[in-house]
Amino acid sequence: MKIPITINLALMLISGFAQNLTGEDQHKGLVFYYDYSEVSEGKVSDKSGNGYDGAVHGNIKIVMDPVHGQVAKFAQGSYLELDHAKIKADGNIPTKAFSVLAWVNVKNNGAHHEIFNARGLELETWLVHSEVRVDDVYRWILRAVGPAPGKTIFEIRGGKPKTGKWVHYAGTYDRHRKPSAILYIDGVVVGTASGNLRVCRDWGLGARVGINVNDSRPFVGMMDEISVWERGFNRQEVQKIIEKGLDGFLVVSPFGKLAIVWAKLKSKK
Repeated sequence: MKIPITINLALMLISGFAQNLTGEDQHKGLVFYYDYSEVSEGKVSDKSGNGYDGAVHGNIKIVMDPVHGQVAKFAQGSYLELDHAKIKADGNIPTKAFSVLAWVNVKNNGAHHEIFNARGLELETWLVHSEVRVDDVYRWILRAVGPAPGKTIFEIRGGKPKTGKWVHYAGTYDRHRKPSAILYIDGVVVGTASGNLRVCRDWGLGARVGINVNDSRPFVGMMDEISVWERGFNRQEVQKIIEKGLDGFLVVSPFGKLAIVWAKLKSKK
């Protein structure tokens, strides 16, 4: 017997409530999340519930991929601009922990492709680099707030970049864990590092997806499910995200985000 879709939705929501009573809130620490389902009024919608939509600059198209469905295709020099002032005002710039996760499929052009980048105004320092260096390695680096402003907390270079293929990039940092910094490529650790400093919270010169703030290292290719967090991830969590997708990982939703879950479920009807 087929159960009407409304009953299915209700059962799934009830299940989510029940899980939420006992399970950990997987949204905790999520700053922004772009699933690239659409570009509307020149912006890519933030699915975290925080409202940090990415403003499109250049030519970013939503295309269908046989494996990932709707994804973003970045032309040379195109990027998403975040409202860093709003993120700072909301107190959501990560400092104690910091992670960048994304599916990437870069063009083989021998260049460096920036996934997410932020630069500080006061120090005029590059604070975050999450890169695919086609001719070299995958790179993951963060820089600190005082007492050592601008100091590199860690830098990880590892793995052999693949081009023209989907790869899951997960750079993660938690100053209270050991090792504190880990770079996973397709769920495999390609590098670790130590560090316990807080990440600088000054994004005053900008925060972008797909290019550096000074317009260098443009990401050229396709991208899906990019997210930035104030939390670290272990191998099991990264593997779950790879297997289930970010929506699957976030299925245990807090009460305040029930409307988001409802909207996502309705969109699958």
